[in-house]
Amino acid sequence: MEKVRIIEVKESIFADNDREAARLRAGLKREKTFLLNLMSSPGGGKTTLLKRTIEALKDELRIGVLEADIDSAVDAEKIAATGVKTIQLHTGGMCHLDAGMTEKGLKELGTADLDLVVLENVGNLVCPAEFDTGAVKNAMILSVPEGDDKPLKYPLIFTVSDVLIINKIDVLPHFDFDLDKVKEYAHLRNPKLEIFPLSAKTGEGMTAWLDWLRRQVRDWTQTD
Repeated sequence: MEKVRIIEVKESIFADNDREAARLRAGLKREKTFLLNLMSSPGGGKTTLLKRTIEALKDELRIGVLEADIDSAVDAEKIAATGVKTIQLHTGGMCHLDAGMTEKGLKELGTADLDLVVLENVGNLVCPAEFDTGAVKNAMILSVPEGDDKPLKYPLIFTVSDVLIINKIDVLPHFDFDLDKVKEYAHLRNPKLEIFPLSAKTGEGMTAWLDWLRRQVRDWTQTD
């Protein structure tokens, strides 16, 4: 019997995407535009955190936002109301963005006059973590109601992220959520992960997150 030729399509797709993402990052470096990929589960608080972040930084940084959703423009309308450049990306049923989709969105948004662009990725803890979007840094949100075992259940997103934001700490008294335990689990996946417990609703803990983001944008835009 003739041997069947097997082609590893998934590996090829990821390799092609990684090359495209590296090219996109190099272009952003030349333009001195910092791209942040923000990920979380649906309801984790991405849009609320983003609105509060914009309000704190919009007078010192030129900010744009790419809102990614399977459908609707609900979040994009909320972000546009803050006064920053915003466009909505519909993925057509796909649960993630890749580098090609991100680049298309950036071209439509226009980055020449922006210091910071935030990509609010599709709400999902699995698919978005698999694809390099071309972002300079990856940040993820884990909200208190989701539970402290998520680093054990969804390891990849913690591995590829540079920052873990533990959101909704204002409701800690009402949930069985061990803050020390989730930090321990997260650092097992990624010892270099920076962790910021905060409440996007009340503003508690936001200062450390904002200071980190300021430093990242400054370092990216001011160095060759």
